[in-house]
Amino acid sequence: MLPFNPTPKTITISLVRACLLLLLGWYLFCLFVPPGSGSIVHDVSFPAGTGIRKLAQELKTAGIIRSPWHFILVARLRGQARRLKAGDYRLTDAMTPARILRKLATGDVDYRRFVLPEGYSIYQAAELLEEKGYFSKDAFLKACRDPDLLARLHIQGDSVEGYLFPATYNLAANSNEEQLIGQMVERFNKAYAGLTCGEEAGGRSRREVVILASIIEKEAVAADEKPLIASVFCNRLRLGMPLQSDPTAVYGVRAFGGKVTRADIGRRSPYNTYLVTGLPPGPIGNPGSEALRAALHPASTNYLYFVARQDGTHQFSRTLDEHNRAVAYYLKH
Repeated sequence: MLPFNPTPKTITISLVRACLLLLLGWYLFCLFVPPGSGSIVHDVSFPAGTGIRKLAQELKTAGIIRSPWHFILVARLRGQARRLKAGDYRLTDAMTPARILRKLATGDVDYRRFVLPEGYSIYQAAELLEEKGYFSKDAFLKACRDPDLLARLHIQGDSVEGYLFPATYNLAANSNEEQLIGQMVERFNKAYAGLTCGEEAGGRSRREVVILASIIEKEAVAADEKPLIASVFCNRLRLGMPLQSDPTAVYGVRAFGGKVTRADIGRRSPYNTYLVTGLPPGPIGNPGSEALRAALHPASTNYLYFVARQDGTHQFSRTLDEHNRAVAYYLKH
């Protein structure tokens, strides 16, 4: 037998082959053997336009995959890197990269995430839902006014306005408008019960508290001013003065953006508190916990007026003369 005298070339070839075999083994191992047994569960929100690199890094950090580079390689080899569909997915460490990619490429969402900001009206909520492609605006608004649904949810009035609690919601992929509304009202009921703890609401009904809180939510920017704004409205109600709240003048017409016109103030509407005395007939938006708390427990003040400063906070006044001076000052500054 001739002795084996490896040359540098044969050594190099052998090393390259060994490395390729190791890489192939690593690729196949990561492809077919998941990193865990399902003990790690991670919810992924994958917005439209998100790159696969960001997704891969998130999954690696969460412990769902072993290697972001392997995940990206598999996606590119399978032609799925640019075909992943936006949505909200629930993934576990018992899933292989191939299974995860197939789920995202087919748009097999587990739920749809919806965030309702504080103060948003049912009209704004409907627009958000339509923008996301979850429900049509008209279908959601129709459900908001459904008399049978209102009766089941024990809500007075002609819509669920005021009772859709601002929060983040995970909707099942096959859920409908009524189910989402039910979730939101349930969250409201729990939040309201936690705030009142069975106590009386200062002589006001729950609906009156919600109406007042919805106006406070629309007027306030700084959270610590909500009890002060509540005190102004409560003082005015006690004295029989009109609330003269700008957001009520445009409710049902357009979203309140911080300013109203003379035409807005003069518009005939049962919600326009420049023209009607007392609370409007219903909420003008959906208040959060802090606005509800302020309506339940307003600050003790003699304030009857407030005007917005340039930084979003307000100047509070006790008399009309003080208020007029404040208005003149902040119109110039």
